[in-house]
Amino acid sequence: MYQIVTIKDTIRIPPKLFSDSLEKSALEALKQQYEGKIDKDLGVVISVMNPREISDGIIIPGDEAAYHHLVFDALVFTPEMHEVIRGKVIDITEFGAFVRFGPIEGLTHISQITDDFMSYNEKNAVLAGKESRRVLKKEDVVTARIIAISLKNTVADSKINLTMRQKGLGKEEWLEEKKKGKKAGK
Repeated sequence: MYQIVTIKDTIRIPPKLFSDSLEKSALEALKQQYEGKIDKDLGVVISVMNPREISDGIIIPGDEAAYHHLVFDALVFTPEMHEVIRGKVIDITEFGAFVRFGPIEGLTHISQITDDFMSYNEKNAVLAGKESRRVLKKEDVVTARIIAISLKNTVADSKINLTMRQKGLGKEEWLEEKKKGKKAGK
């Protein structure tokens, strides 16, 4: 889930930023410290903005930087358990599909793609259903549900598991087939 949160912190502003206005220097220092990082409580920090209530600087002996207490807003993406996401398949492997949604990616294990038995076709880099003949490949847009979250300090180290087996989830094309099938059956 995307949200804007307000954060209170102390920021280190290095001397190379002293020539800019305090607000501009603080914003640049905040971007370097926060953007692209993961906070276990907040999620992935996408962007920082609106630094305010900036205190007078404190200089610590032996460190030429200035430290300022301040308040700022941050746009964050916080993956939540059971959240339904929409994403794009970025990689297919013999054990599942990696799906990018927002600033992060998750793995849909091969057993969590459909109720059908899926097999990996290495030549074409696709997962194919044995009975349904459904195919999942790179660039497909899918709807999935988050079933496990393990956020670490970086996006690369974080792990999110997804499922597409439940009703209303899966590749867009498959969902359209189900809708058409219901209409034809009525």
